[in-house]
Amino acid sequence: MTPPDPTDLILIRHAPADHGGRLCGRTDVPAILPPGAVLAPLRRWLAPCTVITSPALRCRQTAAALFPGRVRECEAALWEQDFGALEGVAFSDLPDLGPMTRAALARLASPDGESFRDLCNRVAPALTRAARRPGPVAIVAHAGTIRAALGLALEDASQGLAFDIAPLSVTRLRRVPDGFAIISTNAGVA
Repeated sequence: MTPPDPTDLILIRHAPADHGGRLCGRTDVPAILPPGAVLAPLRRWLAPCTVITSPALRCRQTAAALFPGRVRECEAALWEQDFGALEGVAFSDLPDLGPMTRAALARLASPDGESFRDLCNRVAPALTRAARRPGPVAIVAHAGTIRAALGLALEDASQGLAFDIAPLSVTRLRRVPDGFAIISTNAGVA
């Protein structure tokens, strides 16, 4: 992978969450970090980046492993989607949503939770602020946060739901005059 460009916004999904088979958007669970040697290539590649992280423990732990000894700024708006009444429900017990369009799914919110569209509205200003910083910026966050960024780049929030975002993967956006260009998704660094 080419080195980070000064206009890059690099989004890294946290390491796998120790969720115990339960939905955890706002539920604060730890990360299951791989050995340091596995992270070394990504750590080297990210060296020139400023780092911002979601306040979630799993994100802060991942950022600490990728940016040891570096100041990591937390941004509250980068939290994962709040699934409300579904937080902590076993994956096997989640309701089947059936065949829904992305637009309908983006509007759906569980009781006491937020919709994906709500998440996008919360995340967009934080991403825009991060993109204004000089040099490449790395954000360690959640799958939902990264999907929101992709929806922002595509100028249609619901289109962000078309992406599956793997743990510890890199999604790379580039600032352009009218928004963001998508450089890559789900990349790894070898």
